[in-house]
Amino acid sequence: MANQKGGVGKTTTTLNLAAALARAGRNPVAIDLDPQAHLTLATGVKNVTGAQSVFAFFEQGTPLGMLVREVPPGIRLIPAALDLSKIDALYGADQGITRRLQAGIAEAGWSEPTLIDCCPMLGVLTLNALMAADRVLIPLSADYLSLQGVFRISSALDVLEKKTARRLVRRIVVSRYDARRKLSFRIYRELQEAFPGIVCETRIHESVALAESPMHGKDIFAFAPSSQGAIDFRLLVEELDAIGFF
Repeated sequence: MANQKGGVGKTTTTLNLAAALARAGRNPVAIDLDPQAHLTLATGVKNVTGAQSVFAFFEQGTPLGMLVREVPPGIRLIPAALDLSKIDALYGADQGITRRLQAGIAEAGWSEPTLIDCCPMLGVLTLNALMAADRVLIPLSADYLSLQGVFRISSALDVLEKKTARRLVRRIVVSRYDARRKLSFRIYRELQEAFPGIVCETRIHESVALAESPMHGKDIFAFAPSSQGAIDFRLLVEELDAIGFF
């Protein structure tokens, strides 16, 4: 889950996709690569030290498998900590650093879906995620500035594909969609025109339950299973699964 703009729903999307996959018996792994550790907090995990987080993988070479915590409803979480903010300063000059996560995931040998929640900055951490990924889901909220963020991350992916000579399958999902606002519909249509064939039909509607669930350390299915947010994420998983995204 990547976008160079913050507040567009990356963490909400990662959490609830992982929860839906876990409920379907898919045993997903979720890696929190954001120093703000919002995915970690949203699962109810608090007070994580650097040594217990994915920072230890980068800084000490701790195998990813040793950092896994199982959280409800069966998500294998690799948590984040504020120490991750040091990674760019520590390893920004290391030419080989961008493939470290790819190697770590390969070493772990996971065959189940692995979801990575990226930070908004296109630095060492996000580049590691993109190098490790086969597919990129770009969430954005239905507003003008988020739309510009999609163009930026898409351009960055184009450059990365040329440098690495490989293709990253992309999909864009609109979050915080309000059918009562003309702007939401307009943003969605502009996306479809600018990025034909890769915009998800499912839209994640503006939802109080989606905003509140992380405060309780729960995914939307545990917090409000009959809410519009839960319905939307079930539909999104079905749509993405139908095209082999997971």
